[in-house]
Amino acid sequence: MLDADFFRRWMTATAASVSREAERLTALDSPIGDADHGSNLQRGFAAVTATLEKEAPDTPGAVLTLAGRQLISTVGGASGPLYGTLLRRTGKALGDAGEVSEDQFAEALRAGVDAVMTLGGATPGDKTMIDALVPAVDALGDGFTAARAAAEEGALATTPLQARKGRASYLGERSIGHQDPGATSSSLLIAGLVEAAGE
Repeated sequence: MLDADFFRRWMTATAASVSREAERLTALDSPIGDADHGSNLQRGFAAVTATLEKEAPDTPGAVLTLAGRQLISTVGGASGPLYGTLLRRTGKALGDAGEVSEDQFAEALRAGVDAVMTLGGATPGDKTMIDALVPAVDALGDGFTAARAAAEEGALATTPLQARKGRASYLGERSIGHQDPGATSSSLLIAGLVEAAGE
């Protein structure tokens, strides 16, 4: 079973990897976006960990809802609302339970991913964070390590795609050949689950 501590560790692990990879995320964003994806997310997840240390919510749902709210208020551009919606909707789906099973978490995360698709209008193949998140959720039934591998493969698979949503879509065919930064940061988020679980 997964408790509030697990979800706090997930957010802390994600913050650390986003901080480590911030320059790479910004480099990926530079040719097809605003060149600020790494710095924006780094600021957002640093705020998340600071807030969780201060407030220490005691249920999984409350941890994710608070994290999502923090991302929406501190991250500029599209990624704040998208990541914030992902975590808040997942947290809402988990409800007030003190512990949740991996299956319940997988269902809740799927609800979060669906909410992101509704908000951004993106579907798999559009060269967005959805290309990492959907395969990850599909693989969660086989464990966190399988989900991480699926997310990483999904992010890599965005490279030959032409962007159909977001800032990169304005470039048309010039977006081909660049790995999507949102899919890449989403794979870091999923990878954080493995670290949180100590796998």
